[in-house]
Amino acid sequence: MPDLLIELFSEEIPARMQARAAEDLKKRMTDALVEAGLTYAGASAFHTPRRLCLTVHGLLAESPMVREERKGPRVDAPEKAIEGFLRGAGLTRDQLEERDEKKGRVFFAVIEKPGRPAAEIVAEELEKIIRNFPWPKSMRWGAGSLRWVRPLHSILCILSDEEGAAIVPLDIDGIKAGDSTEGHRFMAPGRFQVRDFDQYQTELKRRFVVLGATERADAIWQDASNQAFASGLELVEDKGLLAEVAGLVEWPVVLMGEIGAEFLELPPEVLQTSMKEHQKFFSVKNPKTGRIERFVTVANRETKDNGATILAGNQKVLSARLSDAKFFWENDLRIAKQEKMQPWRDQLANVTFHAWLGSQAERIERIAALAAEIAPALGADAELAAEAARIAKADLSSEMVYEFPELQGLMGRYYAEAAGFAPEVAAACEEHYSPLGPTDDVPAAKVSATVALADKLDMLTGFWAIDEKPTGSKDPFALRRAALGVIRILLEHAVDLPLLRVFTSAFVGRTVSVTSTEPLSFEQVQASAAADLLSFFHDRLKVHLRDEGVRHDVIDACLAMPGNDDLVSMVARARALSEVLGTEDGANLVQGFKRANNILTKEEEKDGVSYEFGADPKFAEAQEEVALFNALEAAKPKLDAANKAEDFAAAMATLATLRAPIDAFFEAVQVNTDNEVVRRNRLNLLSTIRSTVLQVADLTRIEA
Repeated sequence: MPDLLIELFSEEIPARMQARAAEDLKKRMTDALVEAGLTYAGASAFHTPRRLCLTVHGLLAESPMVREERKGPRVDAPEKAIEGFLRGAGLTRDQLEERDEKKGRVFFAVIEKPGRPAAEIVAEELEKIIRNFPWPKSMRWGAGSLRWVRPLHSILCILSDEEGAAIVPLDIDGIKAGDSTEGHRFMAPGRFQVRDFDQYQTELKRRFVVLGATERADAIWQDASNQAFASGLELVEDKGLLAEVAGLVEWPVVLMGEIGAEFLELPPEVLQTSMKEHQKFFSVKNPKTGRIERFVTVANRETKDNGATILAGNQKVLSARLSDAKFFWENDLRIAKQEKMQPWRDQLANVTFHAWLGSQAERIERIAALAAEIAPALGADAELAAEAARIAKADLSSEMVYEFPELQGLMGRYYAEAAGFAPEVAAACEEHYSPLGPTDDVPAAKVSATVALADKLDMLTGFWAIDEKPTGSKDPFALRRAALGVIRILLEHAVDLPLLRVFTSAFVGRTVSVTSTEPLSFEQVQASAAADLLSFFHDRLKVHLRDEGVRHDVIDACLAMPGNDDLVSMVARARALSEVLGTEDGANLVQGFKRANNILTKEEEKDGVSYEFGADPKFAEAQEEVALFNALEAAKPKLDAANKAEDFAAAMATLATLRAPIDAFFEAVQVNTDNEVVRRNRLNLLSTIRSTVLQVADLTRIEA
């Protein structure tokens, strides 16, 4: 069984495209081989800035012969039908077989397709893949029609076995497949011949090319960490930058340089962001002070002066970049200190948030009003929360955030501190964007959490008001993320906040749009939009709780209860129900409740009456019947107290005590007895069971 080796050698491929391209090459080629009948033992893909590589080992030497039988028309069928069958099968009349079937003699075509050599299949499929490769962006060069991410220089494509290597015959726009490639552009120019993958990888490394991206990344991290440690410093971890830099070099050479003393007082985040975005430098910090004091750059070659010239050039460019950052920082600080960030806040009046939702300044005023309204629910100071909301987005107008948008919020905190705002206000500037995702931390400070809630709630109610909701996989305004952020803040801060009231308040003064076939009053439109938004929150909450292991039917049973717009209360109910259902008493209680409900529903429908007038213990005949009356009577005050205190664990535990008397009742008593008075009393007793249980959760929604 031969091994296949493919290398597509080009000018430098953008780092962000390399890993995906290598996987695309692997998937498309291996899928095509299997589709053509060529199975294999294993495959691996590699990438460097100048090459995509695929090795497939244990490949079949040729595809197997395929024998196919096709049933055709009857022998006495019209001639046109027979001719059509012959064209489809690619046979002549004398090549058909006649066989007896139930409905007469029928033509059969037996088609045998001989196997094809692996080289022929590889050449055919590889050309298709290269010509239709899914680059995000591609280009044409020269006079050919081929498009590639960068000019493609050569194709290495060989099949190798014990007898040696054979070139797969392939020619794409004058680029002929061969059995050679190049090493490092500067350190080992010139081509060398390739026999198989092991020799290819070994020879590349000898010619200063590390084929594996993970190996390059590990080497960079290890060397950079060692150099930082030797200087008593610490390399700042950045996995995204590490992966990107590993895609920029074929032979990584790590160099550590110094940052000019005049820049060391810049905030570490500014230094780190500027060096990362503009220069692809790693930051090196002093672990004692947290200051960024040096940088690490990764060159693509070794030099006689051990990188001194490269470092000097990089430091010169870095100084120019950091001079800009220093100017932005100092100018922004002046505005923050002298004018309390007011010019930036004024500028936001000229920044449109959304065509139908007004300017950023208008939005900020809405957030401030909402923050003041909900602050008491979080135990936050309403005035501080409103003040924090009014300056939280002021840094969007600063020069630093204009240059580095990813620093929004963080710079706001620095500027608010410099302007003399309260620490809670400054912290809210940075933290009100959180949480940005399911694993991001929720703001711990009460003022920060209040502003974060108000920000997200204004976003959601605003887009719901103009009927711009997420559809399918499309969510251009990240409203699902905003809703999950609200849910997490409410739950982690245990905030009892009725959302319908908040939604209605946020809709005041807005033009609300809903889809309806009937004319609605403004109040009805508001209520419809609020109910729809609450349903959206419920969907997000189901996803959130499902990740915790809470079943969807348990959530539905709790959402069916009144007050389901108080998410903290609803989740407490769901968790308590989930815990009880995990016990034998809880599971059996559900079965007993469903049995009672099914009998009651059937008899009410048959009799055309509702048995909900209260059962009377004096008509009880069996001892088990009396015991159930007593158990329900004893449970009532406990359930009332637990529900009033929203102690759902106690409420569920009380329900669980009903399991035994309900089971005993059904074992000993026939509900539909001949005595009509007793029958009606027992049906009313079943109604009491139903109403008692439904005070806590709608168990009709629990799946058996």
